[in-house]
Amino acid sequence: MLNRIFRRSRDSGSGGTEEIVLPVVWLLGKTGAGKSSLVRALTEQTDAEIGNGFQPCTRSAHSYDFPPEQPLVRFLDTRGLGEAGYDPAEDLAACRDRSHVLLVVCRLDDPVQGMVADALSDIASEERRMRAILVLTGTDLVPDPDARERAERGISARMNRAAGKELSSVSLSLAPDESTDVVGLDALRRHLLEALPAAGLLLERSRASDAEQIEFQKHKRCVLSYAGVALTSDLAPVVGVVAVPATQLKMLHELGLRYGVKWDRKVGAAFLSTMGLSLGARYATNFGLRELAKLIPVYGQTVGAATAGAISFATTYALGRAAAYFLYRRAHGITASEEELRKVYQRAFRRSSDEAD
Repeated sequence: MLNRIFRRSRDSGSGGTEEIVLPVVWLLGKTGAGKSSLVRALTEQTDAEIGNGFQPCTRSAHSYDFPPEQPLVRFLDTRGLGEAGYDPAEDLAACRDRSHVLLVVCRLDDPVQGMVADALSDIASEERRMRAILVLTGTDLVPDPDARERAERGISARMNRAAGKELSSVSLSLAPDESTDVVGLDALRRHLLEALPAAGLLLERSRASDAEQIEFQKHKRCVLSYAGVALTSDLAPVVGVVAVPATQLKMLHELGLRYGVKWDRKVGAAFLSTMGLSLGARYATNFGLRELAKLIPVYGQTVGAATAGAISFATTYALGRAAAYFLYRRAHGITASEEELRKVYQRAFRRSSDEAD
């Protein structure tokens, strides 16, 4: 499930108040494997921004929040892996407990990956359901196709054994002026979208093909921010009954301001009417059942809560996407049909949830 290990944490500097936990992408690999360069490529930030953005979170691990001005995802880098005299056990334990998807980063021109494999094996034994993706960097460093294929097979086989399963994998180049990395980077973004939609939606490259989609890209992070709040709010029993609808309503008002349409009772009624009563009724029923399920001892407060949070993330994102489409057309004097709005909502829900699980 999307947030099976999303947690709330205590902020010791704010008198014990709870804070929203960001989705965490953990980069595991040897020093020099290209982890920082991978973050740069995924976020399209500069080397200087990435280098200055990583902050210590354990003795040897560092974290980087993106976007810096309003973080929606956190990258975690276990530094020093493979260095002489460094015991990664403590850092690995700390990172494992706070991560949601693991990127195992290995350079194709470096066949010595024993410590990475050992670390992956330890992680897999503790977190059998941890999503992991193998990222093979340095395709430009092994120019011979046959040699590159052998390196890919060898490293993949070793990491698959360590993980106890076949990992999704991509090969790419992280050279600053290298154009051949696009296919691999796009494949990695797709894997991230499947493994952790909250991060994948943020990091995917825009494929906007019309004016409405281009306009939505300006407001996408706003919608993702509210979806993240809804996810965290819905992890506790009862709280979500009030918090999630309030979050969604606030999001709709802000989107109205962004699109130059005041979100009042009339606009809200027109939106719900266009969405269709059956869709609204089904959502209301499912939401009520989820909240009831969270009150069931043990099951309801673990699996039920995680499911509720995941669905609240997906429904909030889908609601925001549909509202953005509705508001764009309204601002341009065009009426959105129920069929159009349903398709926008349903596609957004599928992309922001992990129903395949």
